[in-house]
Amino acid sequence: MSQIRWPAPAKLNLFLHINGRRPDGYHELQTLFIFLNHGDWLEFEPLPDTDQLTLSPAIPGVPDEQNLIIRAARLLQTRLSHPMGAHIRLEKVLPMGGGIGGGSSDAATTLVALNHLWQGGLSLDELAELGVSLGADVPVFVRGRAAFAEGVGERLQAVELPEAWYLVLKPECHVSTAEVFQDPDLPRSTPKLALSSLLDGVWKNDCEPLVKKRHPEVANALGWLLEYAPSRMTGTGACVFAQFEDEESARKVLAKVPREWGGFVAKGENISPLFVTLQQTQ
Repeated sequence: MSQIRWPAPAKLNLFLHINGRRPDGYHELQTLFIFLNHGDWLEFEPLPDTDQLTLSPAIPGVPDEQNLIIRAARLLQTRLSHPMGAHIRLEKVLPMGGGIGGGSSDAATTLVALNHLWQGGLSLDELAELGVSLGADVPVFVRGRAAFAEGVGERLQAVELPEAWYLVLKPECHVSTAEVFQDPDLPRSTPKLALSSLLDGVWKNDCEPLVKKRHPEVANALGWLLEYAPSRMTGTGACVFAQFEDEESARKVLAKVPREWGGFVAKGENISPLFVTLQQTQ
């Protein structure tokens, strides 16, 4: 059981609207999440006789106390009557600072997998509640369903979306989510709309104009991709994406991507690969 490779899939924000800023500094938003069949991988070796946690390989520049994987595991330990430990191995595929959920997805996979392996008995609702303290995107990864999100991202409504193919590009820059949301030039007045209206409307990302201004690499990638299909930024960037009807069409464009940008093709999925793995273990 401990040799299972647990997926930590990427996500895309198909749209992201900033509706306002709350008195506590957090932002009200409306966004639409879909998963991709592409992401990081984790393996967990439970240690029943100790509460020690180790992660290999270490992520350069990220100490354990800041690493979301270790933080998620320690948070779960606080909910167990008899805390256990684990050796955790990470195969890092997703770029950091890309807006496709790498750190949040790793944290969610850690919560779900260790709850199962440690026989913690927490429900997905309880795990999602724990996840909010780690990051606004963690609950959607825990619940494992494509979703419309409101509030700070914690109020989720499952949706069924077309499972299209996407080409995702990663410009050579790191975008700080905290800096984007603290910037006074960030638009914060998009009206809240019902989901039905949003699904029928024009999809956009309110963070995109600001990030393009701060990071010309993102603007360049969006402009290049626009030659082949409508392009948008996901999350707070830096990754940008375009939708295609089939894998072959997406891969033809991937073959033309300038070498200075990373890129991959993946299929959108309404049910997270993590959720599929969890069901297979039960």
